[in-house]
Amino acid sequence: MAYKSMWDCVRDLEKHGRLVRVQEEVDPNLEMAEIHRRIFEAQGPAILFEKVKGSPFKAVSNIYGTYERTDFLFRKTLSRVQKVIELKADIANLAKRPTRYIGAPLTALTALPMRSIGRAPSMYGTTTIDQLPQIKSWPMDGGAFITLPQVLTLDPDKPGVMNSNIGMYRIQLSGNAYDMNTEIGMHYQLHRGIGVHHEKYNRIEKPFKASIFVGGPPSHAFAAIMPLPEGLSELTFAGLLGGRRFRYKQDNGHIISCDADFVITGEILKGVKKPEGPFGDHLGYYSLEHDFPVMKVDKVYHRKDALWHFTVVGRPPAEDSSFGYLIHKMVKELTPGEFPGLVELNAVDAAGVHPLLLAIGRERYMPFREQKPEEILTIANRVLGSGQTSLAKYLWIAAANDDPSIDTHDIADFFRHMLERVDWARDLHFQTKTTIDTLDYSGSDWNAGSKVVVAACGPKMRTLAYELPKDLRLSTAFTSAHIALPGIIAISGAKWNNQESASMEIEALAQVLKPQALANWPLIVICDDAEFTAKTVNNFVWVTFTRSNPSHDIYGVDAFIEYKHWGCMGPLIIDARKKTHHAPELIPNNAVSKKVDKLFSKGGSLYKMQ
Repeated sequence: MAYKSMWDCVRDLEKHGRLVRVQEEVDPNLEMAEIHRRIFEAQGPAILFEKVKGSPFKAVSNIYGTYERTDFLFRKTLSRVQKVIELKADIANLAKRPTRYIGAPLTALTALPMRSIGRAPSMYGTTTIDQLPQIKSWPMDGGAFITLPQVLTLDPDKPGVMNSNIGMYRIQLSGNAYDMNTEIGMHYQLHRGIGVHHEKYNRIEKPFKASIFVGGPPSHAFAAIMPLPEGLSELTFAGLLGGRRFRYKQDNGHIISCDADFVITGEILKGVKKPEGPFGDHLGYYSLEHDFPVMKVDKVYHRKDALWHFTVVGRPPAEDSSFGYLIHKMVKELTPGEFPGLVELNAVDAAGVHPLLLAIGRERYMPFREQKPEEILTIANRVLGSGQTSLAKYLWIAAANDDPSIDTHDIADFFRHMLERVDWARDLHFQTKTTIDTLDYSGSDWNAGSKVVVAACGPKMRTLAYELPKDLRLSTAFTSAHIALPGIIAISGAKWNNQESASMEIEALAQVLKPQALANWPLIVICDDAEFTAKTVNNFVWVTFTRSNPSHDIYGVDAFIEYKHWGCMGPLIIDARKKTHHAPELIPNNAVSKKVDKLFSKGGSLYKMQ
């Protein structure tokens, strides 16, 4: 079954018991987000909001809320899409495994976008920005945002929809200095196709027109975030994954998605920027207010009985975690071709994706001599020099030769494997004063920070400890200690004040730890709350890797510098305390939470969701 619209998807989910309706009027200011978060955390169904306060339109969220439901949405098309992507990445696959790819080229051809002749369903009526559901997810958000937009721009040098770019960049609808109904904010960052288009339009007089689609078949939103092989259009991919060709029209120089629920057309103004944000983002913190481009709104079209499709972004895992899950399923066989020697790569969702990559590579350079990291360092450099993975901050890479069973998605076991083998005197490799993810405020400036590669291979150097040393001694700035994972101690520290005092505190701790028997504890994490950090693996990776900047926050017991190489002979220490320059973490509003409780109480639409 190919979904022709978001309503087709909603009816299919409801038919199979995978959707709940909220019949009461709900405020888009924080309440809808609170409902969404609770149902997502309970691994509950998709949510249809029938009455959105201040808007004539219904809204739907959480359709991708579980991996199982995401598989369900694309159950008829996923295997065909995998084969087309594999062929697009390397046509030699056809000769190597011809039976696997029977019909794949024809599938790709039949998914080409189709220009519509009749009236587009998405152009049934027009409305204004202030009539759209003004969904605000977190108390400090700068206004209402579109969280699942499909933003289409055309390449001025290569006309035609097949050379267009569709990306998912957050759109601020209200607040800050935007003129309501005529201006909206466009937040896009490094390595985004729209930025390439923007630069080209800046060099010519032609207006930079853009279209923003919301809703439509669920494959369309997914196409906007899919990292595709070069030359494979997002419009073609949307048709492949949806099992139905992407239908479009042209309107005054804009591309219109015929099947979208809403289409906002306009012009991105050259040389004009306005403050955008704050916004509660997927690292679990606010991205702060910064200047970004502005789009002047032309028209806001909508379908008959349109559905506003949204999600709520926040500390992972969240609904958008399913995007990473599905991407991995589709491209896992392409990894060796993209990164020769790489067996597996996991951008750890629980750590906010970009802060932490776990990888496995093959060591084949010198198999006749003592093992040490060689090829896996080459692989690490390739990973950090490629597209989105170049934004990674920590890259831990193991050698597949040491244990073929290791799995980057078994995070606890992967750290066990690494920490049994790592040599802190040899295996740390820093890049300083470089770029990191725009949304990561742990660095030295906006979009600026450092990276570290931890590359370990060879036989076990140690057996990790499972019980805290009974006589563990700490210096005065530090209090309780808890085991985060075997070989990893989380220690609560005093509140972080500045870099100088933090360095003095941890150097003093390192001196106290040096004479103690800590050979089986290779990693120590300094944090604000050791009990919280050690409670779950997700807490450990979130705190450790989102709150530290490698060049500034990595220390070590018995540390040294040798010919510009930094290392340590004892345990590595990472200072993962909250810093004064960090963005605030996301905390729901208590009053809103209490108000929403009524919907989950007896008599409320969501009573059975408890």
